[in-house]
Amino acid sequence: MMRQRNQAASRTGGHAVRLEAVSKVYGKGASAVQALRGVSITLPYSTFTAVMGPSGSGKSTLLQLAAGLDRPTSGRAWIGLVDLSKLSETRLTELRRDRVGFVFQAFNLMPSLTVEQNVTLPLRLAGRRADGRLVAELLGRVGLTERRRHRPAELSGGQQQRAALARALITQPEVLFADEPTGALDLRTGREVLGLFRELVDTLGQTVVMVTHDPVAASYTDTVLFLTDGRLVDGLDHPTAEAVAERMTTLAGADEVARC
Repeated sequence: MMRQRNQAASRTGGHAVRLEAVSKVYGKGASAVQALRGVSITLPYSTFTAVMGPSGSGKSTLLQLAAGLDRPTSGRAWIGLVDLSKLSETRLTELRRDRVGFVFQAFNLMPSLTVEQNVTLPLRLAGRRADGRLVAELLGRVGLTERRRHRPAELSGGQQQRAALARALITQPEVLFADEPTGALDLRTGREVLGLFRELVDTLGQTVVMVTHDPVAASYTDTVLFLTDGRLVDGLDHPTAEAVAERMTTLAGADEVARC
């Protein structure tokens, strides 16, 4: 079921995510902060992209603008063929609910609900009935079939993040956005979660955009985009952890010099 929807999206052509000369300024006057400066990117369907850069480089801002969680000060953003700048707040909320999935460092599970109830919560909030076969498929894919009746407090950190991933996928989103999804996990558990992301791209054609500071996490992706001081400054295809670490060290040094 998920395979059919994601492959259909990829066959439409074009790009899953596109930013065109996007800038974002927080505040006004002397206290204004330029978080992004004229960033343009195009991300194809069925790809896994990491966004990296020194602290304060604009990584999370880029993700928020690409996902429609915030609006740019200038420039335009698209999800598929939809120009986000043309949507009202109500339509933008509907798009995030129906066509975009989110996974964050904090699992954000409802403590009083079971795993299965947490996974289906986005559909219930939208007034839609959960497809039992899809729920079972997702729980099986993330390895939580036997834990479906458990509450978050009864799960390990890795299990909670896998439940959060299943919840993000229940609407069968065109794009899955992840902000430091392994930041609260130990190394082994983090790699298990990253393996799930990679599997989603390779077997289901899911499009994933991930903000991370971890070169090992970035090595699971197809492409790494590097930001410095709000600008897109570099990219790396077929990344290895070593190559990403070297590039990050170079960028951190350049960023430090620029701030002096």
